[in-house]
Amino acid sequence: MIDWKRVAELREEIGADGFVEVADMFLDEAEGAVKALISGLPDSEVEGQLHFLKGSALNLGLSELAAICQECERKAAVGHAALIDMMQLAAIWRASRAGLLGGLSTDRAGAA
Repeated sequence: MIDWKRVAELREEIGADGFVEVADMFLDEAEGAVKALISGLPDSEVEGQLHFLKGSALNLGLSELAAICQECERKAAVGHAALIDMMQLAAIWRASRAGLLGGLSTDRAGAA
């Protein structure tokens, strides 16, 4: 579900403080994107939201979320946005978010 190697790489690339800032920003923006997708966007905006979410998820190591976003993005690109199971997407988002936060909390506790 989470590529911890990617998380470690990103943290190393931008430093611990920068990583916390990026992770917080991603979680806030991704939450907004997921809420927008669930509440119903015009079909013309669905693909863009999914693309944003996919890219951010990949950057932060949320591989399962990125994969479902890619699958959904492909559907939206060919005009099948209505066939996307947004509740499944939201469930994977919640699980990915919880896993990331849980892993980071454990990581911080171990570093203390």
